[in-house]
Amino acid sequence: MPLNLTRSWSDPDLDLYRASVARFVTTEVEPGETEARRRGNVGHEIWRKAGAAGLLCADIPEAYGGGGGDFRHEAVVHEELARRALVGLSIGVHSIAAHYLLNHGTDEQKRKYLPRMAQGELIGAIAMTEPGAGSDLQGVRTRAEKQSDGSYRISGSKTFISNGYLAGLIVVVCKTDPSQGARGTSLMLVETQDCAGFRVGRVLDKVGMKSQDTSELFFDGVHVPAEALLGGVEGQGFFELMSDLPYERLIIGVDSVACMEGAYEATLAYVRERKAFGKAIAEFQNTRFKLAEMATEITVGRAFVDRCVEALVAGKLDTATASMVKLWTTEAQGRVVDECVQLMGGYGYMNEYLVGRMYADARIQRIYGGTSEIMKEVISRAL
Repeated sequence: MPLNLTRSWSDPDLDLYRASVARFVTTEVEPGETEARRRGNVGHEIWRKAGAAGLLCADIPEAYGGGGGDFRHEAVVHEELARRALVGLSIGVHSIAAHYLLNHGTDEQKRKYLPRMAQGELIGAIAMTEPGAGSDLQGVRTRAEKQSDGSYRISGSKTFISNGYLAGLIVVVCKTDPSQGARGTSLMLVETQDCAGFRVGRVLDKVGMKSQDTSELFFDGVHVPAEALLGGVEGQGFFELMSDLPYERLIIGVDSVACMEGAYEATLAYVRERKAFGKAIAEFQNTRFKLAEMATEITVGRAFVDRCVEALVAGKLDTATASMVKLWTTEAQGRVVDECVQLMGGYGYMNEYLVGRMYADARIQRIYGGTSEIMKEVISRAL
């Protein structure tokens, strides 16, 4: 029972782009995955290669060094990585950071940073979560104190930061006016190279996502110029973060469905070959029923994600619907990948098998980008 992998939003040009992305992923990214998992990061070189191949900032205008495409091009890249469990090249976080610049930065900031991000010269990260604050921006303690010359000094710590170890440009969520709560939040742009007072702590030992450099970051009186304030106006950080949530949450939804598709295909191939009691596992009724359930769930998820991709490209994807797609697809991903492990038995629990890695990687999908509980809260408020 193979899946229908047709995308409602695709066209011949996108199909050619997908073929190019798939070649790059299989020849350049996949061979280094085992070593990247051991090391805890993919290294800078593969980012530069990805930039040269047109995989980075695919939906950023050409005027700022990007690919000049739209979200469909971004989705292609995410799908080809996710269906192979290649999570170390965290292009999603990189793209979201680029979109903060594109949508809220000054023209000078866009021209300074976006071309370098598109080339893979600067890897982007977003420093929001702190040891005592996650989704609640009221709890952010990192301060950006304005100096007499208009510059800022940033002090605080962040944790669970994807791309944190390799990042060359970090969008840091700070309080510029703690008395104003969320309205006193601003986003600061910090270049990490030769940055006095900036320090990367541990590359965190996670349950999954082993090749992705999730790190602690420390800002000890980091001095940045006035031009480092995203958009040039204080107190806009909360609005800037919230306005790009549909983009971020749809990326997670795209990843989730592509992961399910990859896990299903690997499991289907396994059960057709693996024999028990003299016949292929795929011939048992329980196996057939489980495959039918998974295929149905994936097909439903694909239809919802494709509809949301089309809505985002048209500028019509609202926060509540984006929260729905993030909630549904990540919960479904957990169920589907778990069933795949069960069908593969002991082999499904081994890291050398795709499904085993997907199982460990899938759990975080229901947490980052807003937990499932936060998604339900957002959706319920829109009812």
